[in-house]
Amino acid sequence: MIPPKAALTILAPTASGALPANLIAFGRLLRRAGLPVGPSEILTGAAALEAVDIGDRTQAKAALRATMVHRHEHFLLFDHAFGLFWRDPESGRHAAAMGLLDGFKEPPKPSAASRRLAEAMRGDRRDQPPPPEPKQEEKLDVTFTVSDRERLQAMDFEAMSAEEIAAAKQEIRKLVLPLDARPTRRFRASHMGRHADLRLTVRDSLRTGGEILDIARRRRVTRTPPLVVLCDISGSMSRYAQILLHFVHAVTNDRDRVSSFLFGTRLTNVTRQLRHRDPEAAFEMVAHNVPDWSGGTRIGESLENFNRLWARRVLGQGAVVLLITDGLDREGAKGLAEATERLRKSCRRLIWLNPLLRYAGFQPKSQGIRAMLPHVDEFRPVHNLASLRELVAALSDRQAGRGKEFSA
Repeated sequence: MIPPKAALTILAPTASGALPANLIAFGRLLRRAGLPVGPSEILTGAAALEAVDIGDRTQAKAALRATMVHRHEHFLLFDHAFGLFWRDPESGRHAAAMGLLDGFKEPPKPSAASRRLAEAMRGDRRDQPPPPEPKQEEKLDVTFTVSDRERLQAMDFEAMSAEEIAAAKQEIRKLVLPLDARPTRRFRASHMGRHADLRLTVRDSLRTGGEILDIARRRRVTRTPPLVVLCDISGSMSRYAQILLHFVHAVTNDRDRVSSFLFGTRLTNVTRQLRHRDPEAAFEMVAHNVPDWSGGTRIGESLENFNRLWARRVLGQGAVVLLITDGLDREGAKGLAEATERLRKSCRRLIWLNPLLRYAGFQPKSQGIRAMLPHVDEFRPVHNLASLRELVAALSDRQAGRGKEFSA
């Protein structure tokens, strides 16, 4: 490993040229773009530049990427940032000449990484303090005493503006879903265990000629159960699904053994796409793999396909299933009761999240809702941040029974 003294020498104020300041500015650009780059990565990158030919652009790029990027998914964003920041001053003229030749071509659609980097590049202007404004008479408005945060908690997702949706997504990413640990069939050696391990006791006695000096003990291993999310993305659920996917993405990256499925007219497994830590990149991959967004709804057929293709793979070890849908099926109640009953028997706990429960006078009148309701453990609303927090508290409750809970 390169000693840190070399990096300190490069970043010293007496160093020749503008490389130290540019390297620090490049690290700040990466941090604003979402990469975990701190002083240690900048110092290590400076030391790496001492070990390569700094005049070779390829070697310099490889040295900085090896020392400042820790995840494979951040390579693309780093390459874009390196190309924009460490560019040749004369490249602008060549780019302008090539732009005249490509003037009639349709510009490519910017990716999530490009948008994130553009926002980070504009951060230099936002970091500068604004010009002082003339002093005005201060007036205290006490008309509304409820804070914006409390108002945001109770606001319906469908009634939110673009800014309020962005704030709600930030709050959703902070939610933690600690499911209660359940005992498994496996045991682990432990001095404080409640069970005697005779096999380990006999094996340890061989060291003392067969004389048993101590009894080995073991305890049962506990582990949180798997979580399976089935989310409806039909036209009537599209507004809620866009926001609830942020909740599913946050849960997927916070805990292991989470499986996510989207269904409208067909069932799509998006578990691998949502494991991407960058939410914009994850949702961009989901959009490419889900062709039936905001279309019709075939809940019965989708649940039947899940039971036939995926139930044995993801519903083992006492899995908890979150079924997010409004229950409005274009096929009526065809096969819906049977599919929901089989799903209920395959998991430990089936929780139905329905945004229609936001209405105080809600009544289960549709055929789909009446067919599904007898086979679920809990029936909960999911239309605002407060309902999501109540869901997190319910999933973390050890005393939660298997009886149905109806809350309007």
